[in-house]
Amino acid sequence: MKSITSLVDSAVSKYNSTSLVIRIVIGLVIGLLLALIVPQAQWIAVMGDLFVGALKAIAPVLVFVLVSSALAQGKEKLDSRFGMVLALYLVSTFLAAVVAVVGSFLFPQTLVLDVAAVEQAAPSGIDEVLRNLLLDMVTNPVGAVAEGKYIGILFWAAAFGLTMKTIAKDTTKRFMSDLADGISAIVRQIINLAPFGICGLVFSTVSGNGLSIFTDYGKLLLLLVGCMLTVALVVDPLIAFVVLKRNPYPLVFRCLRESGLTAFFTRSSAANIPVNMELCEDLGLDKEMYSVSIPLGATINMDGAAITITVMTLAAANTVGINVDIPSALLLSFLSALAACGASGVAGGSLLLIPMACSMFGISADVAMQVVAIGFIIGVVQDSVETALNSSGDVMFAATAEYAQWIKEGRELPEFMGGKKK
Repeated sequence: MKSITSLVDSAVSKYNSTSLVIRIVIGLVIGLLLALIVPQAQWIAVMGDLFVGALKAIAPVLVFVLVSSALAQGKEKLDSRFGMVLALYLVSTFLAAVVAVVGSFLFPQTLVLDVAAVEQAAPSGIDEVLRNLLLDMVTNPVGAVAEGKYIGILFWAAAFGLTMKTIAKDTTKRFMSDLADGISAIVRQIINLAPFGICGLVFSTVSGNGLSIFTDYGKLLLLLVGCMLTVALVVDPLIAFVVLKRNPYPLVFRCLRESGLTAFFTRSSAANIPVNMELCEDLGLDKEMYSVSIPLGATINMDGAAITITVMTLAAANTVGINVDIPSALLLSFLSALAACGASGVAGGSLLLIPMACSMFGISADVAMQVVAIGFIIGVVQDSVETALNSSGDVMFAATAEYAQWIKEGRELPEFMGGKKK
């Protein structure tokens, strides 16, 4: 018995000491091979269902406790850095939609709408989107957490946190902090098991759709990924450069490496919050600021979602023969950016907003939901890249606002950003 126990302990220790990225790549390859060799073994897909289910279940709770705890313990009002972070999030999301419009005009796409329509309600227009956003803010807080309505979660978390800031005793605030740390630890443990979940997800996707998943919609995927890479490597760094007046790429690449890579595989901006919080600490940011701005970014900093909504909507318009002019396309950019801010921070959260954007051009709900179905088919790649862009941007813009304040105060930036060695 001892030998078996020691072997298990050794295996667990070896597993935990291996890089998460390497483990995820191994899980991906194993899932692909199993899908090709034993596609009938559907029990393997259960690992993916469990992984995604765990992330969806814990992410709303995580956002609520992190935001409420951060606000309850704040000793001062949020300063100008918070306003800058918010502005950076919104500007970046709008420009991402504009990039998607330009890409769609340069490389127009059409779709083969031969998949079964998905029966699911979707917003019918901009007025309904605004109405839903406002109603989501005041939805039942327990229901908001249970259903993953992040606008409502943020509203009630902010209300609860600010109230507790004024009336709670220090011991209560410490409990809230410990609770936030505990939930974050649970999420980190779930992410630690990501290789098994990725194995199940890849097996399910390939066994159900075949390798054609990587070829049938190749051009559409290339356009989506190309737009997202353009935003990640050109647009967002340009925004940071305008604010900081110095080379932003050391920060950009660090955020992509340490946040984007993890988010690529977890496919959830909300579930990647603990990773981003740890990265913010490593970057030397103010915890009182990033503990609010990072959860907020997981909800409203949705560059990838804006790109997905815009590209898929214009592809649908091309397919049904609708000629979209430039002013209408720019209006679509604004609409997509606004809609993206209400997208769920979990896997596939942006896809159900496509019908709302399609309605702007009079595209029927049946056709639009077929586009959504295509989105779910290519989601294994599209949603991963989208989440990597969104999540890495959360940290990058939080750091940009913080470092801009440092420059204004005459403080030295970190060494990797060109500051002096300490």
